[in-house]
Amino acid sequence: MKYKILMALMGLEIGGAETHVVELAKELKQQGFDIVIASNGGVYEKELEDAGIKLYKVPMHRRNLFTIVKSYFMMKHIIKKEKIDIVHSHARIPGFITGLLHKRMQFTFVTSAHWVFYTGMGLKYLTNWGQKVVAVSEDIRQYLMENYKVWNKDIFVTINGIDTEKFSPKTDGSKVRQEFGLDETKPTLVYVSRMDESRAFVARQLIDMAPELAKQIPGLQMLVVGGGDVYDELLAKSAEINKTIGRNCIQMTGGRIDINELIAVGDVFVGVSRAALEAMAAGKTTIVAGNEGYIGLFGKDKLELAQENNFCCRGCAMSTEKLLFQDLDVAFNKMTAEQRTELGQYGREVIFQYYSVSRMALDCVKAYDSAWQQSHTKQYNVVMSGYYGFNNTGDEAIMISMHKNIQNLGDNYNITVLSNKPEETRDKYGIEAVYRFGVKDVFHAVKNCDVLLSGGGSLLQDSTSTRSLMYYLSITAMAKMMGKKVMLYANGIGPVSGKRNRRFVKQVVNKADLITLREENSYEELLSMGVDAKKCFVTADPVFTMEAVPREEAVDLLRKEGIPMDKKLVVVSVRNWKGMGKFIGRFAKLCDLIVKKYDRTIVFLAMQVPNDIHVSEQVKEKMKEDAYILQGHYSPYQVMGIISLADFILSMRLHTLIFAASQKIPLIGFVYDPKIAYYLKKLEMPSGGKLKEFDMERTIKMIEDMIANKEKYVNRLGEKERILEEMAHKNEVYLQQLLQTRKGK
Repeated sequence: MKYKILMALMGLEIGGAETHVVELAKELKQQGFDIVIASNGGVYEKELEDAGIKLYKVPMHRRNLFTIVKSYFMMKHIIKKEKIDIVHSHARIPGFITGLLHKRMQFTFVTSAHWVFYTGMGLKYLTNWGQKVVAVSEDIRQYLMENYKVWNKDIFVTINGIDTEKFSPKTDGSKVRQEFGLDETKPTLVYVSRMDESRAFVARQLIDMAPELAKQIPGLQMLVVGGGDVYDELLAKSAEINKTIGRNCIQMTGGRIDINELIAVGDVFVGVSRAALEAMAAGKTTIVAGNEGYIGLFGKDKLELAQENNFCCRGCAMSTEKLLFQDLDVAFNKMTAEQRTELGQYGREVIFQYYSVSRMALDCVKAYDSAWQQSHTKQYNVVMSGYYGFNNTGDEAIMISMHKNIQNLGDNYNITVLSNKPEETRDKYGIEAVYRFGVKDVFHAVKNCDVLLSGGGSLLQDSTSTRSLMYYLSITAMAKMMGKKVMLYANGIGPVSGKRNRRFVKQVVNKADLITLREENSYEELLSMGVDAKKCFVTADPVFTMEAVPREEAVDLLRKEGIPMDKKLVVVSVRNWKGMGKFIGRFAKLCDLIVKKYDRTIVFLAMQVPNDIHVSEQVKEKMKEDAYILQGHYSPYQVMGIISLADFILSMRLHTLIFAASQKIPLIGFVYDPKIAYYLKKLEMPSGGKLKEFDMERTIKMIEDMIANKEKYVNRLGEKERILEEMAHKNEVYLQQLLQTRKGK
């Protein structure tokens, strides 16, 4: 759809954000979108008018209350008159004004985050980021999530798109040379930035350094481009320094719009952000330095660092005269003209690959489409409650599988997870999360949801503690008290032993709207407590729908841990449980036999760190042969990838068995809980029996049959896994039906 888009910004004077908007508006116009711009105006007005873009002058550049109120009514009139589909705001004041209008008018609202804002004095709460945000770098995405709690799914990271025809090695700089009397044969440094106190730190350093630089680089000409609130001060200072040097070494241009021609006259460029990218597009040797920090002479070794902060140097060491002097000395004195050209060509290649204007426009259109869909599609807010954020690989696998499957239903499903480590959940998996024990956060999340999902996993059990059982029941009860729909999602129930606990489970679970269970045992357990059978449906564990990392990545993980790959691997997964004393010693003997008799390498895999590592160490200590324990904290995708490399699996952990089944790796399970026995039977895989009844001779026969007839086991797992994956996908189908059912039905 070709939207009619209103770009709202403070002004059209020289600046990185302003240039970004100008290039974006022109590109979108060229792609067939109808573009209107509202701002306080400035030097870029003619360029936009020449491109056929309609301009309105609105004073959104000042915090004055009267001006803000005036701008509010002017913007309201423009939006109505122009019949705007999407408003795209590019600064705090325009965002605040259009945010107020968005609540009262029917338009789609998108913002851009070009920089980080001061959040003190209540300004944080006056900042409106709209329905979707376009962030110009990955670190700004993190800033939005951490400081404004913007959802990861609502942020679209883009780039400062550069017009590679306008900024090109072919750009003619003759007019600029003539205007400033520059000698084409003399070394020339060009610096571009606003001359504001908040932006001119490096400009000051260059001006202060000029006498030393002039001595070190004979004939040096410095062109300092930009205007601002410290321009007059720096102009006077540069005049004094020029007297000291004895010639016009430093020339200050003031504010200009012919930046491409100014950059064209330089041999070396100094600056940050968009200006640095424009210089790279022009094929210039570029030193990236600004108020936020110092990256230095740009080359292949600096690309990743520069991209992390969008060439703004945030998080880098601060710029110093020493660093600048060293890099300028290298660029002018130690590099040949050919080397500078080669470095400039690499910079231009980077622009073509990562920073084209068309890609920037495409990123924005994606944000527009997503925001438009959100405005015109029923939104569902889903809260997931489970054992998340406790470094348990099985439960993390449940979380990411549920999240992926629900998200696949559509972008209109907005999911929040209750996690023990919400920051880690967001950073590691890109999943929105709040602290599961934060009363205010949990209350707010449940209050604003359409459905609470309790699950998956064995949440309703009292074998570990009654406190855990009561936590999950209380979340469910709270949701029902607020009138929310509740679904127990792929739950494993029990054991629940206490009579009082069983009564509580019956009372609370009967209030749920829908219950899916990952095994028949759990279905029977709920029915035995008196839960309504009409609400209950047997599906399968959502982890059957998960995928592993590529084989190459898994191999690399093992190599980094020093695991030899010259023999076939047997992955072993054990956990601590009551009655493990005798089992550990006997199991160690089994592992020794596998190493010695079958020439396999034993690798212990911890599904919960550090608990499983401790019990793995106990087994390894009793072994006589060499074995390895994986020490890394791996994601469920990585764990599944590691398992995919195994010849076969020995496991007490349910999700190790499920991972193995998903990858069609033969397995033997050891039963500490009925859920293990259930899935072994479902998969038609051999059981090593209960821990107290461990029979080594019987287990050895199973292993021998598995080695001799591996293809039989692989084919069986392929057949069973397909069935269980289909059953697992029924969970989200049931959820979709529940959400589409009106209350009272």
